Amino acid sequence: MAKVILITGGSRSGKSIHAQKIAESISGTRTYIATCPYLDEEMTARIRKHRAARESSCWHTIEETIDIAGALRTSEESQVILLDCLTLWINNILYEAEQRGESLDEEAIDTRCREVLDVCARLPGTVIFVTNEVGMGIVPENPASRLYRDIAGRCNQIIASHADVVVFMISGLPLHIKGEKIE
Repeated sequence: MAKVILITGGSRSGKSIHAQKIAESISGTRTYIATCPYLDEEMTARIRKHRAARESSCWHTIEETIDIAGALRTSEESQVILLDCLTLWINNILYEAEQRGESLDEEAIDTRCREVLDVCARLPGTVIFVTNEVGMGIVPENPASRLYRDIAGRCNQIIASHADVVVFMISGLPLHIKGEKIE
């Protein structure tokens, strides 16, 4: 069973950098599962910057916006898997459902998260998830944004409840919430 680490926090709080440092402190093969789609030039530049930050550390990168359970399964030979990030994954599956004329609710995301955790239970090594805390601000004014906030919050709760370690990032500083303190 993989050790599961969840790194959460607000935007630009240092989550990805901290997760990468933890991953690179673990010896062996590394896989990075990127959930961000190429949307525009600015996002493409961000993706390039993230890739460049991993180049010197021998990462294998999988770009998967929807089927993260499948991406985890194909990474079973890795000693450490870093998935960045769950909230973009939520965005992607909400968008995909909308394009098909379907709706997604908290129960549906519960099922998908448990599928991801079931895969983690069969993996060796360490799986690190990065996510955002999107529900710490004001209540969004429209139903779609409230649904996104609620589903992201449910996803975070499910993953955190099964994680061995949970770290909340604030201004680049890690606050250890659950499990052993790792730097």
